[in-house]
Amino acid sequence: MAARSIRGAIRGAGAAALAGALALTAAACSNPGEGGQGGAKDSAVVGIAYEPETLSPLLGYGKDGNSKIFDGLLTLDADMALRPALAVALPEVSADRLTYTYRLRKGVTFSDGKPFTAKDVVFTYTTILDPKTNNPSKGELDAIKDVRAEGDATVVFTLKYPYAPFAQRTVLPIVPEHIAGRQDVNTGAFATAPVGTGPYKLLKWSRSEKIAFEANPSYWGGAPKVKKFTMAVIKDDDVRATRLRSGDLDGAILPPALAQGFAKDKHKKTWTAKTYDYRNVTLPTGNKVTGDTAVRRALDLAVDRQAMVDKILDGAGKPAYGPVPTGSPWFARGTERPHDPAAARKILDEAGWKPGPDGIREKDGVRAAFPLWYLSGDKLRQDHALAYASDAKKAGIAVTTRSGTWEVIEPKMKDEAVLAGGGSPADPDFDQYTLLKSSLAGDGFNNMAWYTDPAVDKALDEARRSGDTAVRKAAYDTIQRELVKDPGYTFLTHIDHLYVVSDRWDGLSTQTEPHDHGLASGPWWNVETWAPKK
Repeated sequence: MAARSIRGAIRGAGAAALAGALALTAAACSNPGEGGQGGAKDSAVVGIAYEPETLSPLLGYGKDGNSKIFDGLLTLDADMALRPALAVALPEVSADRLTYTYRLRKGVTFSDGKPFTAKDVVFTYTTILDPKTNNPSKGELDAIKDVRAEGDATVVFTLKYPYAPFAQRTVLPIVPEHIAGRQDVNTGAFATAPVGTGPYKLLKWSRSEKIAFEANPSYWGGAPKVKKFTMAVIKDDDVRATRLRSGDLDGAILPPALAQGFAKDKHKKTWTAKTYDYRNVTLPTGNKVTGDTAVRRALDLAVDRQAMVDKILDGAGKPAYGPVPTGSPWFARGTERPHDPAAARKILDEAGWKPGPDGIREKDGVRAAFPLWYLSGDKLRQDHALAYASDAKKAGIAVTTRSGTWEVIEPKMKDEAVLAGGGSPADPDFDQYTLLKSSLAGDGFNNMAWYTDPAVDKALDEARRSGDTAVRKAAYDTIQRELVKDPGYTFLTHIDHLYVVSDRWDGLSTQTEPHDHGLASGPWWNVETWAPKK
């Protein structure tokens, strides 16, 4: 979520705005020979929408794996199954599920030539858990009681409680103690000049422009055949499509309407990745309008989710009723909400929200109106926001859409609604805990709606601390049903990710993706295994 953006000017712009946008495109282009369709056969340049705040795993980078510069103890394959990475096998788990033992791969070196050992694993996890470390995701490792090395090739984790998805947490990248341990964890140079064991080394990071990688020739998994890989940071959807069309990019993530423009290009292929990525509207609890349960329930019924899927996503997605997709085994059947504007109006009538002269409702002198912010340059968020505002107006609620960068939006999140996103395919805990836990309200982009529900808090803790699948399933059912009673967010759609890529490599595939896409996901999730077509 914490990405930065600028607003695009090409689509629907006048002549002056169009000229300015094209100038922006030209200025943002890569230098000749750095990649793109006219570049070297062993180089690739792809366009992504966001860039990370840091490249240090100690501060949160790559926490869900697949970080290119680094490896975790485990990794996820194309089917999202856990596979060994720096560990030689999946962990040995004790009968009480409180001890996880990892045997490490021998002979692995960091890209500076220094050996990787168990001490680096211990250093990584203990540093993240240190209260002084500014890692916003450290709560995800709350279950860890202790981590210790037994020699150079064995690491043992002891847990406080039988945290069911713990092994999935160990895709977290491992950093070298001999470098990162000699710096201030929060301000040191490691955040922008990292060293890892991964298939690529950082060549250059030009903020808001590109992140360039070069193949690590000593990679334990074999040197990649794509020798140079560049992620061009292009925050505007239209500019990304223009650069792909001009040949400046080999691939890009695009919204459906723009991806469709490449359907007849025989030199490019569109890849569709199934995801857990959702779009929702935060309804801040402290706001007199969005914090009213009747307004929240009415909006939940007023919104036409299927129309959004059909018209905005061109069918590349599905309606969302919560963070869990309807196709997931964790989804609570019966929590689907119909599109029922009449029922929405009845809820508001009964709660005392009466239509004013202009059709917008009022109650106790408060007008049923609020702003809705979306990230500028993001066409999907813009289109979702406009559709939401249109549906809300039919129920007598005035929603004013506004665009801005995260620098503008973040200070307003406590009191004003945001067209937000999230989603993780790994485990329900990974998403729902940070989204809904009341104690995390105001903690950066966690619980952006300041949602508070004691029954939800209790269920979140039960699900997190139980190793029993049935207990966890019941807890997540409770959470989803509580969200029907008092929806602190209006969930809109789950979105398939579309990527358009030049058809000049073998080995491309996709995974089931989280919300945080483009950087570590997309058809380039396994770029280290690509091979140029002959």
